[in-house]
Amino acid sequence: MGKDYYAILGVPKTASDDELKKAYRKQALKWHPDRNKDKGDTAKEKFQEVGEAFEVLSDKNKRAIYDQYGEEGLKAGPPPPSGGGGGGGFPGGAGGFPGGGGGFPGGFTFTSSGGGGGGGAGYHPSSADDIFKHFFTAFGGGGDDLGGGMGGGGGGMPGFSFQSMGGGGGGGRPKSSRFSQQSQGSPYGDFGGGGGFGAPPDQKPPAIKRPLPVTLEALYTGTTKRLKVTRKQPDASGRLTTTDKILTIEIKPGWKAGTKILFKNEGDMMENGQTQDIVFVIEEKHHPVFTRDKDNLRMVVKLSLVEALTGFSKTITTLDGRKLKVNNANSVVQTGQESRVPNEGMPNSKTGKKGDLIVKYEVTFPTSLTAEQKEGIKKLLG
Repeated sequence: MGKDYYAILGVPKTASDDELKKAYRKQALKWHPDRNKDKGDTAKEKFQEVGEAFEVLSDKNKRAIYDQYGEEGLKAGPPPPSGGGGGGGFPGGAGGFPGGGGGFPGGFTFTSSGGGGGGGAGYHPSSADDIFKHFFTAFGGGGDDLGGGMGGGGGGMPGFSFQSMGGGGGGGRPKSSRFSQQSQGSPYGDFGGGGGFGAPPDQKPPAIKRPLPVTLEALYTGTTKRLKVTRKQPDASGRLTTTDKILTIEIKPGWKAGTKILFKNEGDMMENGQTQDIVFVIEEKHHPVFTRDKDNLRMVVKLSLVEALTGFSKTITTLDGRKLKVNNANSVVQTGQESRVPNEGMPNSKTGKKGDLIVKYEVTFPTSLTAEQKEGIKKLLG
């Protein structure tokens, strides 16, 4: 039987033309090599198979032959007729493969090199790129079963631009009245210039992302931030006007850099009637004393040579303002040596448990010594 074209597209054998179109569109977008550069040849093979399956099943003549003889019979050409120079059992009584354009827009054909019962040349798949381009050229206009808003002429994918797949044409992606969509980036990356398709009318526009710098103290204790945002929203008459709104963010103790806070439909209303979400992304401000290491805190304590040799006692102010003593009186401290204070690190936002405070010591050596100091050190340490 060879390839199962129905399985490749994920449709039943009774699939209608509309079902085939929708299935091809989904699979072609899924496996397009420009969306799957990391998959290399695998994506190219899948993309070709999907195109081949659609080219065959969307043409009633090819589909009838495939249903009766499978891929191998379709590509090998018709078998010898069972009687006379007539149909040989092929649809429509044709002695060879049907010629002409078939049922797929763009004139994809396969023809017989001889008539009668001839066993001529079989079907040869078209280029997957050609099938893709012809498909979106033929069915890319608005209001069809593909969801509309695909843009005219140009060819390409929603949110994509394919320079090699036709120029000009299509409506672009919807633009925010305040925030550049280019700054948000395509969800699938940049695929080059040329004409592209606009987002379908019911497609959610990309969220507006904004950094939210927060001090380490605030991430330790938690805090409340109120931010004013300016956006385009409809007034009572339905006209878009610029409005301000205060958004309140409750920052929980232990949140980390990269934590995202989503506000649904608080951004600009777009041309297609959809409203952007706003996403704030936590950024950790630099702290002069502490650095964060997951749930731990790290700091450096500088010691004089005398303190390193004879002992020390230091007072540390914690992120929540408490006084914490760190001391050593029993051993010599080497530069780079570390000590750990349990449960004095950052709280975990999920468990509430705190990490540790890790103190690293740096010993500062004197830049010069007097003759008397040198003699004293020799007597003590010699």
